[in-house]
Amino acid sequence: MTLLSAPPQTTAGPPPAAPAPLAPAARLLPALAAVYRAQLARAKVARIPLLFVATFQSLGILVMMRGVVDPGDNAAAHTVVAGSSVLVVAFVALNLLSQYFGRLRATGGLDHYATLPVPAASVVLGAAAAYASFTLPGALVTAGVGAWMFALPAGHLWVLLLVVPLAGAALSGLGAVCGLLAPRQEIATLLGQLGMSAALLLGVLPVERLPQPVLWLRDLLPSTYGVEAFARTFSASPDWAAVAGDLAVCAGVGLVSLAAATLAYRRATTR
Repeated sequence: MTLLSAPPQTTAGPPPAAPAPLAPAARLLPALAAVYRAQLARAKVARIPLLFVATFQSLGILVMMRGVVDPGDNAAAHTVVAGSSVLVVAFVALNLLSQYFGRLRATGGLDHYATLPVPAASVVLGAAAAYASFTLPGALVTAGVGAWMFALPAGHLWVLLLVVPLAGAALSGLGAVCGLLAPRQEIATLLGQLGMSAALLLGVLPVERLPQPVLWLRDLLPSTYGVEAFARTFSASPDWAAVAGDLAVCAGVGLVSLAAATLAYRRATTR
Protein backbone atom coordinates (compact mmCIF):
# COMPACT_ATOMS: atom_id res chain seq x y z
CA MET A 1 0.00 0.00 0.00
CA THR A 2 1.55 3.29 -1.12
CA LEU A 3 1.07 6.33 1.02
CA LEU A 4 0.71 9.55 -0.91
CA SER A 5 2.03 12.66 0.80
CA ALA A 6 -0.35 15.57 0.96
CA PRO A 7 0.68 18.67 -1.01
CA PRO A 8 2.20 21.39 1.07
CA GLN A 9 -0.25 23.98 2.16
CA THR A 10 0.54 27.60 1.29
CA THR A 11 -0.79 30.54 3.14
CA ALA A 12 -1.71 33.51 1.02
CA GLY A 13 -0.06 36.65 2.37
CA PRO A 14 -1.08 40.23 1.79
CA PRO A 15 -0.63 41.49 -1.76
CA PRO A 16 2.56 43.45 -2.40
CA ALA A 17 2.21 47.15 -1.91
CA ALA A 18 2.07 49.24 -5.04
CA PRO A 19 5.12 51.44 -5.59
CA ALA A 20 4.67 54.99 -4.45
CA PRO A 21 4.19 57.42 -7.32
CA LEU A 22 7.09 59.68 -8.15
CA ALA A 23 6.85 63.33 -7.34
CA PRO A 24 5.97 65.46 -10.34
CA ALA A 25 8.88 67.13 -12.09
CA ALA A 26 9.47 70.76 -11.25
CA ARG A 27 8.23 73.33 -13.69
CA LEU A 28 10.73 75.24 -15.81
CA LEU A 29 10.53 78.69 -14.24
CA PRO A 30 10.64 77.64 -10.55
CA ALA A 31 13.47 75.20 -11.31
CA LEU A 32 15.30 77.89 -13.25
CA ALA A 33 15.02 80.30 -10.33
CA ALA A 34 16.29 77.67 -7.89
CA VAL A 35 19.30 76.77 -10.03
CA TYR A 36 20.06 80.46 -10.62
CA ARG A 37 20.03 81.25 -6.89
CA ALA A 38 22.21 78.24 -6.12
CA GLN A 39 24.75 79.13 -8.80
CA LEU A 40 24.75 82.78 -7.80
CA ALA A 41 25.40 81.93 -4.15
CA ARG A 42 28.27 79.65 -5.14
CA ALA A 43 29.85 82.27 -7.38
CA LYS A 44 29.65 85.09 -4.82
CA VAL A 45 33.02 84.05 -3.40
CA ALA A 46 34.69 84.70 -6.74
CA ARG A 47 32.69 87.82 -7.66
CA ILE A 48 35.35 90.46 -6.95
CA PRO A 49 38.26 88.60 -8.65
CA LEU A 50 35.96 87.73 -11.55
CA LEU A 51 34.87 91.32 -12.11
CA PHE A 52 38.40 92.62 -11.66
CA VAL A 53 40.01 90.24 -14.15
CA ALA A 54 37.32 90.65 -16.81
CA THR A 55 37.21 94.45 -16.50
CA PHE A 56 40.98 94.92 -16.20
CA GLN A 57 41.52 92.85 -19.33
CA SER A 58 39.09 94.97 -21.35
CA LEU A 59 40.55 98.23 -20.03
CA GLY A 60 43.99 97.02 -21.07
CA ILE A 61 42.69 96.39 -24.58
CA LEU A 62 41.31 99.95 -24.65
CA VAL A 63 44.65 101.42 -23.62
CA MET A 64 46.48 99.36 -26.24
CA MET A 65 44.08 100.27 -29.04
CA ARG A 66 44.19 103.95 -28.06
CA GLY A 67 47.73 104.04 -29.39
CA VAL A 68 46.77 102.25 -32.60
CA VAL A 69 43.52 103.90 -33.73
CA ASP A 70 43.80 107.32 -35.36
CA PRO A 71 42.17 110.11 -33.30
CA GLY A 72 39.89 111.10 -36.18
CA ASP A 73 38.77 107.57 -37.09
CA ASN A 74 35.38 107.56 -35.38
CA ALA A 75 34.18 104.27 -36.91
CA ALA A 76 37.23 102.43 -35.58
CA ALA A 77 36.82 104.05 -32.15
CA HIS A 78 33.18 102.95 -32.03
CA THR A 79 34.16 99.34 -32.76
CA VAL A 80 37.01 99.34 -30.24
CA VAL A 81 34.88 100.63 -27.36
CA ALA A 82 31.89 98.43 -28.17
CA GLY A 83 34.05 95.36 -28.71
CA SER A 84 35.97 95.88 -25.47
CA SER A 85 32.72 96.23 -23.54
CA VAL A 86 31.26 93.01 -24.96
CA LEU A 87 34.59 91.27 -24.34
CA VAL A 88 33.77 91.34 -20.62
CA VAL A 89 30.72 89.22 -21.43
CA ALA A 90 32.76 86.84 -23.60
CA PHE A 91 35.35 86.30 -20.88
CA VAL A 92 32.73 85.18 -18.36
CA ALA A 93 29.89 83.71 -20.42
CA LEU A 94 31.99 81.87 -22.99
CA ASN A 95 35.36 81.15 -21.41
CA LEU A 96 34.46 80.50 -17.77
CA LEU A 97 31.18 78.72 -18.50
CA SER A 98 32.93 76.35 -20.87
CA GLN A 99 35.45 75.55 -18.13
CA TYR A 100 32.67 75.13 -15.56
CA PHE A 101 30.66 72.57 -17.53
CA GLY A 102 33.84 70.80 -18.61
CA ARG A 103 34.84 70.44 -14.96
CA LEU A 104 31.35 69.25 -14.00
CA ARG A 105 31.45 66.56 -16.63
CA ALA A 106 34.98 65.45 -15.75
CA THR A 107 34.32 65.22 -12.00
CA GLY A 108 30.87 63.64 -12.22
CA GLY A 109 29.06 66.75 -11.05
CA LEU A 110 26.51 66.37 -13.82
CA ASP A 111 25.26 63.20 -12.12
CA HIS A 112 23.98 65.34 -9.25
CA TYR A 113 21.86 67.47 -11.57
CA ALA A 114 20.69 64.39 -13.47
CA THR A 115 19.10 62.98 -10.31
CA LEU A 116 17.10 66.13 -9.65
CA PRO A 117 13.53 66.38 -11.03
CA VAL A 118 14.31 69.58 -12.91
CA PRO A 119 14.18 70.21 -16.66
CA ALA A 120 17.48 70.18 -18.50
CA ALA A 121 16.86 73.69 -19.80
CA SER A 122 16.64 75.07 -16.25
CA VAL A 123 20.14 73.79 -15.42
CA VAL A 124 21.71 75.33 -18.51
CA LEU A 125 19.78 78.59 -18.32
CA GLY A 126 20.30 78.95 -14.56
CA ALA A 127 24.06 78.49 -14.78
CA ALA A 128 24.31 80.78 -17.82
CA ALA A 129 22.26 83.53 -16.16
CA ALA A 130 24.30 83.33 -12.95
CA TYR A 131 27.60 83.72 -14.79
CA ALA A 132 26.27 86.48 -17.05
CA SER A 133 24.98 88.46 -14.04
CA PHE A 134 28.53 89.41 -13.11
CA THR A 135 29.31 91.01 -16.46
CA LEU A 136 27.05 94.07 -16.49
CA PRO A 137 29.06 96.25 -14.03
CA GLY A 138 32.33 95.51 -15.81
CA ALA A 139 30.79 96.20 -19.23
CA LEU A 140 29.42 99.56 -18.03
CA VAL A 141 32.77 100.59 -16.53
CA THR A 142 34.60 99.59 -19.70
CA ALA A 143 32.14 101.48 -21.92
CA GLY A 144 32.33 104.60 -19.76
CA VAL A 145 36.14 104.64 -19.69
CA GLY A 146 36.29 103.91 -23.42
CA ALA A 147 33.88 106.74 -24.24
CA TRP A 148 36.07 109.10 -22.20
CA MET A 149 39.34 107.90 -23.79
CA PHE A 150 38.07 108.20 -27.36
CA ALA A 151 35.91 111.29 -26.75
CA LEU A 152 32.67 109.53 -27.68
CA PRO A 153 29.16 110.48 -26.52
CA ALA A 154 28.09 108.48 -23.48
CA GLY A 155 24.39 109.25 -23.54
CA HIS A 156 23.35 105.85 -24.88
CA LEU A 157 25.24 103.54 -22.55
CA TRP A 158 21.85 102.27 -21.38
CA VAL A 159 21.80 100.12 -24.53
CA LEU A 160 24.20 97.82 -22.69
CA LEU A 161 21.23 96.79 -20.53
CA LEU A 162 19.95 95.05 -23.67
CA VAL A 163 23.26 94.08 -25.27
CA VAL A 164 24.74 92.32 -22.22
CA PRO A 165 21.90 89.82 -21.57
CA LEU A 166 21.36 89.08 -25.26
CA ALA A 167 25.04 88.66 -26.10
CA GLY A 168 25.50 86.85 -22.79
CA ALA A 169 22.77 84.35 -23.68
CA ALA A 170 24.32 83.62 -27.07
CA LEU A 171 27.85 83.26 -25.69
CA SER A 172 26.71 81.30 -22.64
CA GLY A 173 24.98 78.74 -24.82
CA LEU A 174 28.09 78.41 -26.95
CA GLY A 175 30.30 78.04 -23.88
CA ALA A 176 28.00 75.40 -22.38
CA VAL A 177 28.07 73.41 -25.63
CA CYS A 178 31.88 73.49 -25.66
CA GLY A 179 32.08 72.34 -22.05
CA LEU A 180 29.45 69.60 -22.34
CA LEU A 181 30.61 68.08 -25.63
CA ALA A 182 34.36 68.27 -25.08
CA PRO A 183 35.75 64.77 -24.43
CA ARG A 184 38.15 66.04 -21.76
CA GLN A 185 38.24 68.96 -19.34
CA GLU A 186 41.43 70.30 -20.90
CA ILE A 187 39.80 70.48 -24.31
CA ALA A 188 36.83 72.36 -22.83
CA THR A 189 39.25 74.90 -21.36
CA LEU A 190 41.03 75.19 -24.71
CA LEU A 191 37.77 75.74 -26.58
CA GLY A 192 36.73 78.45 -24.11
CA GLN A 193 40.05 80.23 -24.53
CA LEU A 194 39.84 80.03 -28.31
CA GLY A 195 36.30 81.38 -28.28
CA MET A 196 37.29 84.32 -26.09
CA SER A 197 40.28 85.03 -28.34
CA ALA A 198 37.96 85.05 -31.35
CA ALA A 199 35.66 87.51 -29.57
CA LEU A 200 38.69 89.67 -28.83
CA LEU A 201 40.19 89.72 -32.30
CA LEU A 202 36.97 89.83 -34.32
CA GLY A 203 35.08 92.18 -32.02
CA VAL A 204 37.69 94.79 -31.12
CA LEU A 205 39.70 95.21 -34.32
CA PRO A 206 38.25 97.79 -36.75
CA VAL A 207 36.20 96.19 -39.49
CA GLU A 208 37.81 98.07 -42.38
CA ARG A 209 41.20 96.60 -41.49
CA LEU A 210 40.09 92.96 -41.64
CA PRO A 211 40.35 90.79 -44.80
CA GLN A 212 37.19 89.37 -46.31
CA PRO A 213 37.62 85.75 -45.07
CA VAL A 214 38.00 87.06 -41.52
CA LEU A 215 34.86 89.15 -41.97
CA TRP A 216 32.95 85.99 -42.84
CA LEU A 217 34.14 84.42 -39.60
CA ARG A 218 33.17 87.60 -37.77
CA ASP A 219 29.60 87.29 -39.04
CA LEU A 220 29.40 83.79 -37.54
CA LEU A 221 30.41 84.93 -34.06
CA PRO A 222 27.30 85.51 -31.87
CA SER A 223 28.75 88.51 -30.05
CA THR A 224 29.34 90.39 -33.32
CA TYR A 225 25.75 91.56 -33.47
CA GLY A 226 25.88 92.87 -29.92
CA VAL A 227 29.05 94.77 -30.78
CA GLU A 228 27.46 96.22 -33.91
CA ALA A 229 24.32 97.27 -32.04
CA PHE A 230 26.28 99.04 -29.33
CA ALA A 231 28.75 100.63 -31.76
CA ARG A 232 25.90 102.24 -33.72
CA THR A 233 24.77 104.15 -30.63
CA PHE A 234 27.95 106.25 -30.57
CA SER A 235 26.88 108.06 -33.76
CA ALA A 236 25.46 111.57 -33.58
CA SER A 237 22.08 110.25 -34.78
CA PRO A 238 21.94 106.47 -34.24
CA ASP A 239 20.02 104.29 -36.66
CA TRP A 240 17.71 102.71 -34.09
CA ALA A 241 16.13 100.40 -36.63
CA ALA A 242 19.54 98.89 -37.39
CA VAL A 243 20.26 98.67 -33.65
CA ALA A 244 16.99 96.80 -33.10
CA GLY A 245 17.79 94.49 -36.02
CA ASP A 246 21.20 93.60 -34.61
CA LEU A 247 19.68 92.95 -31.20
CA ALA A 248 17.00 90.75 -32.76
CA VAL A 249 19.65 88.68 -34.54
CA CYS A 250 21.59 88.41 -31.28
CA ALA A 251 18.44 87.23 -29.49
CA GLY A 252 17.73 84.63 -32.19
CA VAL A 253 21.28 83.29 -32.03
CA GLY A 254 20.97 83.17 -28.24
CA LEU A 255 17.83 81.01 -28.43
CA VAL A 256 19.50 78.63 -30.86
CA SER A 257 22.71 78.34 -28.82
CA LEU A 258 20.84 77.77 -25.55
CA ALA A 259 18.67 75.11 -27.21
CA ALA A 260 21.84 73.42 -28.47
CA ALA A 261 23.30 73.61 -24.95
CA THR A 262 20.17 71.92 -23.56
CA LEU A 263 20.52 69.07 -26.06
CA ALA A 264 24.22 68.77 -25.21
CA TYR A 265 23.35 68.60 -21.51
CA ARG A 266 20.84 65.80 -22.08
CA ARG A 267 23.38 63.88 -24.12
CA ALA A 268 26.08 64.29 -21.48
CA THR A 269 23.82 63.14 -18.65
CA THR A 270 22.44 60.07 -20.44
CA ARG A 271 25.78 58.55 -21.45
